[in-house]
Amino acid sequence: QVQLVESGGGLVQPGGSLRLSCAASRSIFSIYTMGWYRQGPGKQRELVARITIGGSTDYTDPVKGRFTISRDNAKNTVYLQMNSLKPEDTAVYYCHADPPGPLYVKYWGQGTQVTVSS
Repeated sequence: QVQLVESGGGLVQPGGSLRLSCAASRSIFSIYTMGWYRQGPGKQRELVARITIGGSTDYTDPVKGRFTISRDNAKNTVYLQMNSLKPEDTAVYYCHADPPGPLYVKYWGQGTQVTVSS
C-alpha cells in the first residue's frame, strides 16, 4: 500500500525555521516527482515546491529564496526546509506524489500544520 507520511510541522515565530519530512513508499519514490502543497485558512491548495527524480526543482514565487526542497533517494524521503518564515506561510502542508504518466495514480499525505505566529 502506498503511503506518504509527513512530519515536522508546528508553531514557530516569524523569522524562524522548520523542516518538513515526507517518507514515501519505495514503489513510488523512484519514479514520481515529489512535491509540497499548502492550504491556508480560507485559501485554495497551492503548489509550494516540487522536485523531480533527477533533482530539478520548482518553487512558487512567494517562497523562492526562503524554502528548499530536497530528496534522499536512499531513504525514500523528501524534505522541505523553510527559513525566514512569515505569518502568511501559515497553512496545512501536504506531501504530494505526482505520477509520471496518465496510467498512474497521484498520492497525497495526511497534511501537517505549520503555524507562524508570535
